[in-house]
Amino acid sequence: MLCFFHPHAIAPRYARAGNTTMNRARSDLPAALTRVGIVGGGQLARMMAQAAPPIGLSITVLDPTPDCPARAFAEQLVGEFDDPGQLAALSTGAAVVTLDIEAVTAACLEALERSGTRVAPSARVLSIIQDKLHQKEFLKAQGLPTSDFCAVAPQNHAAVVEFGMPCVLKARRHGYDGRGVKIVRRLSDAEEMLHVPCLVEKLVDIEKELAVMIARNWRGEIATYPVVEARFDPRVNILDMIQAPASIPPDVAARCILLARQAVEALAGVGIFGIEFFLARGGDVLINEISPRPHNSGHYTIEACATSQFEQHLRAVTDMPLGPTTLLRPAASFNLLGAPGAHGRPVIEGLALARARGAAVHLYGKHTVKPFRKMGHVTVTGDSVEEALATAETLQHALKVTGVDA
Repeated sequence: MLCFFHPHAIAPRYARAGNTTMNRARSDLPAALTRVGIVGGGQLARMMAQAAPPIGLSITVLDPTPDCPARAFAEQLVGEFDDPGQLAALSTGAAVVTLDIEAVTAACLEALERSGTRVAPSARVLSIIQDKLHQKEFLKAQGLPTSDFCAVAPQNHAAVVEFGMPCVLKARRHGYDGRGVKIVRRLSDAEEMLHVPCLVEKLVDIEKELAVMIARNWRGEIATYPVVEARFDPRVNILDMIQAPASIPPDVAARCILLARQAVEALAGVGIFGIEFFLARGGDVLINEISPRPHNSGHYTIEACATSQFEQHLRAVTDMPLGPTTLLRPAASFNLLGAPGAHGRPVIEGLALARARGAAVHLYGKHTVKPFRKMGHVTVTGDSVEEALATAETLQHALKVTGVDA
């Protein structure tokens, strides 16, 4: 079945719950709602905006793309993330400014903080996390386990050789969704990365990749979600499938949750954080990376948990009591990516089967498709994680995002 994309093709749980506020024009949102400003208007901001009205919040986003994904559910200021005037406008009347993306410079957020605006995560936290070298140095200084690493200046091939191959080369900044990461088995593999400052990491012999979503509010209250297991698409190193809960021993899960808590407390972070882990074949649990915002590995929480990661993030940054994180049903979630060679207006194939299987299909309202671009995600719940995974894997093969000329 071919279905032409419409941003409201399948309503998310928030709309199904009977709340009509979000279906009004953005200018009709009640003035009494507490306003939150978000830097970035992508799919994460979109899902935050969908979660906002039931807890008494409204959303304004700052994004350079007119009619960005969040625009369907939020007011939008069109402008660059680092535009001081637009950031000031975003903060005016907002209880707090938060992030959908780490592309804003920490200095800009620091200027907002000096003006009296609450910013979460803070400029300090962003400055640590958005530079992957600084992030690793922070983890090491706190005594938190992570893989061995060292800095690599542009064109410093000798540093890669000295560190030893095979290894992992990462751009220090602006790497995400598989970009800015390269496994280096021979020096020629490093060539495309060495034009920017990088760090090189030990290639870990990984048994499983795991993740924990963890929230902390201004008062220091913390709530953690179950440990999930992540699979990645090796073609582009983008998250492929999440299963919740992870199939790991209880002591490994407890170790992940403890490390996640220690990391967020050391940061004095406010908001929700995605903590990614490697479970090494020798049994070590290592922190891979930290994301200071809602994360792909937490999308399953919309259907599967008592409080979604998006509502939880808003609760944390506005200093509400945090919601319960109980896993209501086992779940599996996967990304809807643009098919190889896909361009133009998105076309979704396989939606009839997804509806028949009771899956929750979230489309992000992006007007053009590109190969491997995140166009949405699908979550399946079941009586067991095996049942959820089996259905999700069937749907993953059936659902495809192609494109036609606009």
